[in-house]
Amino acid sequence: MSDIEKAIAGDEPSLVPYVTAGDPEPEATAEYVEALAAGGADVIELGMPFSEPIADGPTIQNAIQRALAAGTTPERFFEIVETLDVDVPLVCMTYYNLLYQYGDRKEGSDYERLRPFVRRAAEAGISGLIIPDLPVDESDPLREACDEFGVDLIFVVAPTTTDERLEAMRERVSGFVYVQARLGTTGAQADVSDATHESLARLAEWSVPKAVGFGVSEREHAEEIVATGADGVVAGSVFVDIVAEGDADEGTVAERLEAKAAELKAGALDGADERSGKVTDGAR
Repeated sequence: MSDIEKAIAGDEPSLVPYVTAGDPEPEATAEYVEALAAGGADVIELGMPFSEPIADGPTIQNAIQRALAAGTTPERFFEIVETLDVDVPLVCMTYYNLLYQYGDRKEGSDYERLRPFVRRAAEAGISGLIIPDLPVDESDPLREACDEFGVDLIFVVAPTTTDERLEAMRERVSGFVYVQARLGTTGAQADVSDATHESLARLAEWSVPKAVGFGVSEREHAEEIVATGADGVVAGSVFVDIVAEGDADEGTVAERLEAKAAELKAGALDGADERSGKVTDGAR
């Protein structure tokens, strides 16, 4: 069992917050990551900036543009990761073209082209990858490289994912499965979509842990998601918004990141208590 899987499938529900590395400047990322860990994060997802982030909504797209403007290249991303001093697994979320173009090799098989990126990620301290624009039926070369360097490959399951693709993901996923709570791109929402319940039901027989994201921003969201059966909660835009707003009367960016992480973690724990109560009542 990998470090990520242990963290997601632990004794209590997990929190997986996201921030874009290098936003608003590379030097700020370490403080923000440490704040998220202090707030109760079990795994931290770091966005590697890419110029065409098709899975992300306006909030994260803007963060990516700020990070790119600040000089956050893939190599600068890895340098940032190497400076981090937190005792939680780190996941890199980025897009396939950055992996394929990384390094000096510009020919050879897909595995040979992808291997340098995965090796560098593992050396820097990355434990898992999320590549939302990589179709599962084209993922074997990356899966092979990840296996070689001990890096988890995490897939995103959307409400519209077919049964055929689900089975292919089940055979290849490791770490956890990222359950997309709703259709569309990332972004904070006011409620939890009904699709969350349906997607978790479809994955009930999977042995890999399940974490739900896309739109999570409030304690009540985390509570409902975990009460429904998720092992963890992924939240991104709500944290990126805090970074974009900067220091405020309510506290510094780092203080507010820590407080929001603690709020969502508390909601997840509430959801676990609710789920446990339902199980106990049902057993009577």
